[in-house]
Amino acid sequence: MYLLGYDLGSSSVKASLVDSATGAVAASDFFPKKEMEIKSEKAGWAEQSPETWWVNLKAVTKAVLKAAGDADAAFDVAKIAAIGISYQMHGLVLVDEAMRVIRDSIIWCDSRAVSYGETALKEIGVEQCLSRTLNSPGNFTLSKLAWVKENEPDNYFRAKYYMLPGDYIALRMTGQACTTVSGLSEGIAWDFSRNEPAGFLYDYFGFNKRLIPEIAPTFGVQGRLTAIAAAELGLAEGVPVTYRAGDQPNNALSLNVLEPGEIAATAGTSGVVYGVNGDAKYDPQSRVNSFAHVNHSVSRARVGVLLCINGAAILNAWIKHNLAPEGITYGEMNELAKAVPTGSEGLSMIPFGNGAERVLCNSEPGCSVHGINFLRHGLPHLIRAAHEGIAFSFKYGMDIMNSIGIETKTIRAGYANLFLSPIFRQTLANITGATIELYNTDGSVGAARGAGIGAGIYKTPAEAFATLKKVLVVAPEQADMPASMDAYELWRKRGNLI
Repeated sequence: MYLLGYDLGSSSVKASLVDSATGAVAASDFFPKKEMEIKSEKAGWAEQSPETWWVNLKAVTKAVLKAAGDADAAFDVAKIAAIGISYQMHGLVLVDEAMRVIRDSIIWCDSRAVSYGETALKEIGVEQCLSRTLNSPGNFTLSKLAWVKENEPDNYFRAKYYMLPGDYIALRMTGQACTTVSGLSEGIAWDFSRNEPAGFLYDYFGFNKRLIPEIAPTFGVQGRLTAIAAAELGLAEGVPVTYRAGDQPNNALSLNVLEPGEIAATAGTSGVVYGVNGDAKYDPQSRVNSFAHVNHSVSRARVGVLLCINGAAILNAWIKHNLAPEGITYGEMNELAKAVPTGSEGLSMIPFGNGAERVLCNSEPGCSVHGINFLRHGLPHLIRAAHEGIAFSFKYGMDIMNSIGIETKTIRAGYANLFLSPIFRQTLANITGATIELYNTDGSVGAARGAGIGAGIYKTPAEAFATLKKVLVVAPEQADMPASMDAYELWRKRGNLI
């Protein structure tokens, strides 16, 4: 029996086919091989065509099925028992009465709706918004819908439902329009105080709550593949979609991060730390966001607290492409940096050069380098200072998470991106005092395991993740912790983050 997981990102769609009994990945692939187009007609805008998502989802499904068949002549699509979906968060998709897309999706990184969220927060009141939704309306999905209502009224009034990207993919598969509590909360549309959609925000924006699709459980049958979708995908009709979650809650699930005190992290272009809280708490300055986690319920609160650092591995990539010798690999960069001692011999790098940082109350200070000495410092120092600076930015944000109840003892992450850097991961362990556990898993594999939970193939999450194995464990180095903390405090001072 197999489980099929999808991870819909803004650059590609990845799929993995997982053997439910062994946890082994039978096949995995992604499409397109070059990044999907993001349309930007104006500064700050970012849109994608949902049809492009579907085209690439079809392509990756066929590639995975072919790979599975080539590896095992006995493989049969009839053995696929359930489907799970992970997706890029905070996007807006509008569909009409016929369930056809009305306009391109306004995706997560589009900033056109910032003023709508800021005005709503001011007029409704900070305490009202934060105490009920745990966040400011910000630039999230409801604010994007408000932009459409004011600027494209014809499109707004044609809409039968508004959806998240994963909701749309599930609709395309099953013909059924539904969303989840976790999904509504990521759009800042869930009222935790009343355990229902945030009617006060819908009333403020003038939205009719009929625009909300049916609310389905995160784990459970959310619909079954229609004959049309099955034919397009090369799958069997009737396979159930049994799990759906945004990419960061799903990344946490992928790492078996489900209970209070557990923390998941990623360090790609941007960096994310996602910790689980047992109470519906929020940051009064909204520098971190709190969403209903995949296992949240009325009787058992499980709130995911999300820290996002926009300037993470993109800084490492910038150094590689602009300062390092042509053809150098990231592994070779890591080796260069290892020759430099902790603290980069007084060099500090502030990594906030990839747009406004929520952790800094949406300010945009830019990236900066401090303490450079032309006689002492070279490329290895810059690389090490970058890796340390990114780790320091994680620590700065995690201290905010700690203030609302997220205690850092263990950090789980995929063995990928900046977690391949010995300097980054060791610095992070040293300054947080946490042990870092690294795993070979990703969002599509996590979505497949989630589908197994939702289908009842796994009776508990513990059963679903019994085969998840650690690749590497990084413990704090006690002897190096003082030097790491000294470098961190100097970094804070130079970045005006005291």
